[in-house]
Amino acid sequence: MLDIKVLGPGCANCIKLENLVKEVVEENNIPANIEKITDPMKFADYGIMITPGLVVNGKVLSSGKLPTKSTLEHWLKENL
Repeated sequence: MLDIKVLGPGCANCIKLENLVKEVVEENNIPANIEKITDPMKFADYGIMITPGLVVNGKVLSSGKLPTKSTLEHWLKENL
């Protein structure tokens, strides 16, 4: 099971990333625990200074940008 964390204060791109992650997980039947982190103090724990941030299994995969759906799908399948 993937441990996915979406980091962001609630900006438009943060919400888009969270929805995109949920969409990809559902469409591909990927077992995952998705957590939304909105506390800026926690962003620094992952070394993320620009949101949105995406952390999968403790590894930062994206910071400050929205991955395409196909890129996100590839990343999640790669980390299964």
